[in-house]
Amino acid sequence: MAGTVPLIDKQTRLPEKIVLCTLKPSDVPANIGEGMKVPVTALLSTPGLAKQRNQILREHADMDILLFLDDDFLMAPNYIAEVERLFLEQSDIVVATGDVLVDGIGTPGIQVAEGAVILKALLEDPEDSPETLENVYNGYGCNMSLRMDVLRRENIQFDENLPLYCWLEDVDLSRLLAKHGRIVKSYRQRGIHLGVKSGRTSGIKLGYSQIANPHYLARKGTMLTSKAVIMAAKNVLANAAGSFSPESWIDRKGRLKGNGLALLDLLRGRISPSGILTVEKAD
Repeated sequence: MAGTVPLIDKQTRLPEKIVLCTLKPSDVPANIGEGMKVPVTALLSTPGLAKQRNQILREHADMDILLFLDDDFLMAPNYIAEVERLFLEQSDIVVATGDVLVDGIGTPGIQVAEGAVILKALLEDPEDSPETLENVYNGYGCNMSLRMDVLRRENIQFDENLPLYCWLEDVDLSRLLAKHGRIVKSYRQRGIHLGVKSGRTSGIKLGYSQIANPHYLARKGTMLTSKAVIMAAKNVLANAAGSFSPESWIDRKGRLKGNGLALLDLLRGRISPSGILTVEKAD
């Protein structure tokens, strides 16, 4: 956060404000926003990514466009300008997500300074290149812009039944909004996801969510059942294969154990996303 927030001040189109939502005041560096042109405000929330994002929605419901960024996402300098242009030009778009040039989520993670160098090297295409839009199933939560009048009118928010890290909360919200407009990926909204590993959910909990959350969304109707089954199966297979020679930054054995506990709960008829709150105690 301390390394990425100041970089927002270098955007060619500055945002109206930067809002941070954390669990306690000490999570926010004392000097955050110092010397920046854009005002930085902080909100407090109870634990859970969905709850934190909903707190932002409630406090800033009057905004036209709200851009959600993970605190480890680096934007190209014209990212926000491209968001504004796209939503002004195409009124049927309700969700826009950008082109993640490098995603560190599948690596040990990328440091801010290294990410800034990588991003600069990748931004060689002219900024006035023709717009390339791709209709997509969902926005990617690390960089996702929302048309707020639709959320206000339809009373749509993130699902707080997905606790803690809230895996697939971006899919759920996107599919709710898909009934009211287009979900697109813009290749002119570019950036890098550093994939910082600190603060992530434990391996067992994430493994449980890899089964429980797709199952929940399929039953809710915000994910195709076939898509949910394929996603869960791929995760189990990846964790099983990876447990023999796991990456140092991924707890494959923990994830596989979480997969197994979720499948057991599925057979017992008691599977729920909230199972991650007790899964390690029950293990």
